[in-house]
Amino acid sequence: MAFRRTFRITPALFPLLITAACVSQTNAPKAGNPLAATTTDSTARQPRVATYNCADGARITIENLGTSVRVLGPDGAREDLPASPANQSSRFGEAHDAIVIDGRDALVMKGGATPLTCTR
Repeated sequence: MAFRRTFRITPALFPLLITAACVSQTNAPKAGNPLAATTTDSTARQPRVATYNCADGARITIENLGTSVRVLGPDGAREDLPASPANQSSRFGEAHDAIVIDGRDALVMKGGATPLTCTR
């Protein structure tokens, strides 16, 4: 009896399985998609030197050295932060200080202070 029920249901599920197999599983933009042209590419390489305006009114300069970044603060203070983990190109940090770079934005975190958003 169960075999008959399975045999009757299988033809009804077959088109559903074929349709599910044909649906794209990637989030890559399609050719001719107008939305794709307006989205920000967060995987774009960071420029060698970039100046950021921060939410508190300060300006910082981030120099990308490849496996680390050099951060120049508004007061002239300089700090080098290695990639964290070592194979990263957008996250840098050491001890209690860190920077996460995402496209044109940088999130600056200093130990004991509120994280600060900065924009290029």
